[in-house]
Amino acid sequence: MRTFKKLLTAVAGSAVLAGGVLLATPGAAVAAPEEGIGHETKPGQPYAGVQRDRDWLGSYIVGDKQVWCVQFALKAPDTGEQYQPGDELLTKWGTPLPDDVAANISYLLLRYGSTQNPDEAAALAHLLHSWTSPPRTPDDLDPGKPFEQIAYDVDFQFGKLPQSTKDAVERLRADAERNRGPWQASLAAPEQEQVIGQQADWTFTVEHPDGRGVTGVPVRINATDAEVEGLDENGTITTPESGEPLQLKVTPTGPNPKVSGELATPAERPHVQEAVQNPDGVQRVVSTGGEKQLAVDDTVPAVTAPGTVSVGKVDEQSKAGIAGVALRVSLPDDQPALRQDGTPLTGQDGQPAVITTGPEGTAEIPDLRTPQEIKITEVAPAEGYEEAFDPQQPPSVTGTLEPGATLALNLSNKANTPTVPIRIPAGDPGAGGVVELPGDGTPAGLLGLGALALTSAAVTGGVAYRKRLVSAGRR
Repeated sequence: MRTFKKLLTAVAGSAVLAGGVLLATPGAAVAAPEEGIGHETKPGQPYAGVQRDRDWLGSYIVGDKQVWCVQFALKAPDTGEQYQPGDELLTKWGTPLPDDVAANISYLLLRYGSTQNPDEAAALAHLLHSWTSPPRTPDDLDPGKPFEQIAYDVDFQFGKLPQSTKDAVERLRADAERNRGPWQASLAAPEQEQVIGQQADWTFTVEHPDGRGVTGVPVRINATDAEVEGLDENGTITTPESGEPLQLKVTPTGPNPKVSGELATPAERPHVQEAVQNPDGVQRVVSTGGEKQLAVDDTVPAVTAPGTVSVGKVDEQSKAGIAGVALRVSLPDDQPALRQDGTPLTGQDGQPAVITTGPEGTAEIPDLRTPQEIKITEVAPAEGYEEAFDPQQPPSVTGTLEPGATLALNLSNKANTPTVPIRIPAGDPGAGGVVELPGDGTPAGLLGLGALALTSAAVTGGVAYRKRLVSAGRR
């Protein structure tokens, strides 16, 4: 389906009517009629006993606006007609249009009223005459009837159209049956909380009452605290040809993103504009058919991107990681920190959560609300680091967590003071040898000294015994 165009721009020297003007009855003529876009057909349909050379099926230019005639055989409007809002459009015979026909006219004028395609223009003119000036009986087609009484000979006129225009007639008719109003529009923000700087889908829907999506509808989008992807230079985007809802790619830029959508929809029934002066015999004209504006909007709070705190616990001297250290995560006033969803980060006791460093001496706390100040406090020391730990003033560190960032915080611990070993002289004081015992002076250390003394005695005794044996042999 072709893109659904509003009446906005001037093309090929004929100004296209913007929304708001509906149907009209021309006033006093001040210039010659100006034909717009369409096709000339020959010969023309006879009436008032006169054989006519041609008919014009297409638009006219009136007051620099493209309009369409709806009462066949009356005098064509000229470029200087002036209009005022009037009543609902009726047939040439003064009877109400059937509801479906009225809705078809409103839709086609909104959808194709600005067309610059000759086949579409001629097809639209043919359908308008067919619906507003149809014969009620065969007598209405009597060529002897005057112009104000003659009906539009639908079959005769259709037969003179080029094949491309005949195809357009059927296409426009089917389009109107499928897409006529009334339409319904809605806009829905995502259910989940939005994050500033993170894109999400908002759903814009344009539907018929039966739930079918309307295709090719231009929607003007306005946004505050948000950016919307895919808009053209006029801030519009078109509903998909598939009939599926339009997925708006919205990126919040502030805490209260709001998106609104505006679109023109066909009214249930078109309305006329009456001419300031209404001389007899001038055709009525239509321009847009009674469009109405629909506007919908939605808003949802947005928060900053979450952050992560990375904690490192290291030895003061070696800088090696210390595993198994319990750390409390809180705000600087010792209240619980906040998760991204706004809930407090607490343990089962309802107090600020406590984490424990892993084998490398590190721990991470993800998905925290930003910005917020985070305090890490040591709850209890690791084994081998008890001496420097003061439970009244435990080690702590504080930092500010920014949106989407990782805050690195580090704490160091001083190891316990090592025990000095005991040094005892061994053997002859002048020999300089020593034996180092465990620093706690356990009996095991003393036992080692006794064994050393016994060994020395045994060596000395063995030397004396060998001397006695040598002496005895000499005797």
